[in-house]
Amino acid sequence: MKKKSAPALKSTLNIAHYLKSQKEFIDSYLANFLPPLHTDPKSLHEAMHYSVFAGGKRIRPILILATGEALQIDRNNLIHLACAVELIHTYSLIHDDLPSMDNDDYRRGQLTTHKKFGEGMAVLTGNALLTHALKKLSEIPSTPKRPSLVHELCHAIGSQNGMLAGQAMDLETQGKQFSKEHLEQIHSAKTGALIQASIYCAGLIAGTSQKILDNLSSFGCKLGLAYQIVDDILDIEGSSSELGKTAGKDSVHEKATYPALYGLKASKQFAMDLVNQAIHQIHDLGPPSKTLIELAHFISVRRF
Repeated sequence: MKKKSAPALKSTLNIAHYLKSQKEFIDSYLANFLPPLHTDPKSLHEAMHYSVFAGGKRIRPILILATGEALQIDRNNLIHLACAVELIHTYSLIHDDLPSMDNDDYRRGQLTTHKKFGEGMAVLTGNALLTHALKKLSEIPSTPKRPSLVHELCHAIGSQNGMLAGQAMDLETQGKQFSKEHLEQIHSAKTGALIQASIYCAGLIAGTSQKILDNLSSFGCKLGLAYQIVDDILDIEGSSSELGKTAGKDSVHEKATYPALYGLKASKQFAMDLVNQAIHQIHDLGPPSKTLIELAHFISVRRF
């Protein structure tokens, strides 16, 4: 029996306005979430602020807030988690851009941290953002779930099926043959794991049932994989000015990507199928999940 696609939504959400509004809300907290700009050593804290505020769509923290909306919890209760996840994500980008990794000069439309502050300072900046994020997570007020939050996010960025594992496998497969199973493992770890954990942790703070937590986890897993597949596609179809980073680098470095294995048409279909599977997981949440569902469509099929 052919699996039914998730029903199409009649959109009433102005996505551009929603993203802008949520980004402004998140940025207003990020400014105070970071150590003060003029605290010694000033060069390190300047690099931290530069890296966090050098653009960026804030997709991961926005997904956290939208998950809270679906679970009918005030976004102020999730802002510590949202800011911490953005610091973790920015740390990963700084290290990913280093000469020993992807060696990129631009990120989010501006010079990468190592081009602006030097390679050594970039390494320290990434480390500082990660450490500060975990410190702030441990300080989240009024929740008994702090240890679980730290555990989930550390697992999502760790060396066992987390972001670091995915990045290591990504490096190891450059210029080599790879299987579809290996490709899915790389993408699910290097990008999907943090998106999945972010959404799951929003559910933890909301105090929802284990059944809903499992559904959120499945939603995040599928959405995270779709998100990375779309990134693979945009590396081919997008321009450097649109992406805010150098386009076409995946093929130059002979990376393991979905278009490299399946071609563009099939990769686009994979992404759309994953989005439909993802939103099927959260339909039981009812009308409050509408924004989260529309965001899933938008961020994962955002160019085709």
